[in-house]
Amino acid sequence: MQAIILAAGMGRRLGDLTKGHTKCMVEVNGVTLIDRVITQLSRLGLSRLVLVVGYQGDRLKEYIGDRYKGVINIEYVDNPIYDKTNNIYSLALAKNKLCEDDTLLLESDLIFEDSILEMIVNHPDPNLALVAKYETWMDGTMVTIDSERNILNFVPKQAFRYEDADIYYKTVNIYKFSRDFSRNEYVPFLDAYSKVMGNNEYYEQVLRVITMLHDSTLKALPVANEKWYEIDDIQDLDIASAIFSQNETRYHEYHKRYGGYWRFPSLLDYCYLVNPFFPPKRLIDEMKANFATLLTEYPSGQHVNSLLAAKYFGIRQEYIIVGNGAAELIKSFAESHAHERIGVIYPTFDEYPNRLPHAEIIPYISTKPDFRYTADDLMEYFADKRPDLLLLINPDNPSGNFIPVADVLRLSAWCRRRNCALLVDESFVDFTYDFEHNSLLHNDILYDNPNLSVMKSISKSYGVPGLRLGVFASADTTTIAGMKKDVAIWNINSFAEYYMQIYGKYEADYIKACRRFIAERDRFYTLLKEIPYLHVMPSQANYFLCEITARFTSTELTRILLDHDVFVSNCARKKNMGDKNLVRLAVRSPQDNDRLISILKSI
Repeated sequence: MQAIILAAGMGRRLGDLTKGHTKCMVEVNGVTLIDRVITQLSRLGLSRLVLVVGYQGDRLKEYIGDRYKGVINIEYVDNPIYDKTNNIYSLALAKNKLCEDDTLLLESDLIFEDSILEMIVNHPDPNLALVAKYETWMDGTMVTIDSERNILNFVPKQAFRYEDADIYYKTVNIYKFSRDFSRNEYVPFLDAYSKVMGNNEYYEQVLRVITMLHDSTLKALPVANEKWYEIDDIQDLDIASAIFSQNETRYHEYHKRYGGYWRFPSLLDYCYLVNPFFPPKRLIDEMKANFATLLTEYPSGQHVNSLLAAKYFGIRQEYIIVGNGAAELIKSFAESHAHERIGVIYPTFDEYPNRLPHAEIIPYISTKPDFRYTADDLMEYFADKRPDLLLLINPDNPSGNFIPVADVLRLSAWCRRRNCALLVDESFVDFTYDFEHNSLLHNDILYDNPNLSVMKSISKSYGVPGLRLGVFASADTTTIAGMKKDVAIWNINSFAEYYMQIYGKYEADYIKACRRFIAERDRFYTLLKEIPYLHVMPSQANYFLCEITARFTSTELTRILLDHDVFVSNCARKKNMGDKNLVRLAVRSPQDNDRLISILKSI
């Protein structure tokens, strides 16, 4: 068996990265694509490797040089008109070599696990196209297949139909052709197709004709969990660098993104925190039905959006401001307290202290088991500290500690007597037991506590993080008015605005979702306690803080879980955690939680 790699293209979409050399010389995590694939192919005992080169071909030949002499025999085919042709011409130039042996055909912009090649080489079918179930990041040629892996059709990019996406498989652009298939089927059709259609086409079009005209021996071989990626542009390169990074580097590559994990469909995200049971399908369908209008129309300004939020939570319009996520409102609020003395309860959501670089932070660090604390603990500790502002996240992130409403109001009154403002972030309050009575977002509570401000992320408890919605409420209308002037005139988009407009119709569904969530959290808690190396801290939020008591450090466990495509938060990296090995695990759907439990037991 031999291998042929098509490497003549210019790779224009990679910009400056391919100005001086061909695409396959681009590095992923310090290793060029061409070195990686040659090393992988050299383990297969191939008779030779044929490289079809064009753009910067001499530079590629010079780069490879004699480094693989004695390891794998490399031959070259030159495409002198690479800038006027597509890959059908590059393959046509190598057609004689294609007919001389069984062949692995690859494109040069791929990165993949070793198991991919072993999978196709060792399979008994002589003619195979590696394919992967369609996912949103994929682009290019698709195929449809039957239950026996016969390829029914090759679907070019221009014929792609999103309504048929569920039945599509993407070609991985790795093929195995027997010598007989190349001689008797592929090359004759290649010659005929090129004669009629010209050289500015793609070699998959020939395969499409073959499958349409007669019974082809070419079958599909779907990959399962094997990792691969096609690198066409700088974002592809960035994603591939994350997927194929190693050890602690891999955790950093994912963590620095702060989201966007839908680009990694196999990744099970136990780091970011949302309600797995809301919104319901009907709400999503209503959003979809209005997609075109919302996409092409401007959203309203703060006046209308604060009115919608007031309706959403049943409070006065002048008491509330809507933000592009709570993060925007945290920034605005923090800037108005930039040089004050601020009491911060650790562990905490780092976005708050990170936005207070010039403030004098007075830290409270619980010494009780599981980072527990009460309102009385806080009042006793801060009694002689005289903060201007006290920050309380309730339930706490990441400990899940919760102070009941009556005690929070006692704390608010205590702060008011000391001329101290109190900010309560209740982003997770709807996950608490008796959640219907635990929110501070009520006109009478705000009116009676003018020193009290309430922050709430809609993303988390309502399961809509992509909308980027948060609210801030206070009876201090001067502060609210100032923040409304501080944020952009159109600070949320039309989708977020429309969601607030229609939410009221689904409020009963939300109540059911929260109750369902609490039941699942209780079940998950029971299962987690069975893991012998974890101490699971009780929580009234949608996550559990867990101390690793044996076998692993938190860094080791997060790395091992990431090897299983599970991404969790390494809380040992946070400040004031007492040098403990801690991870935070979100609560997801029953199916996902069962999968995580299975992995934790297996390792």
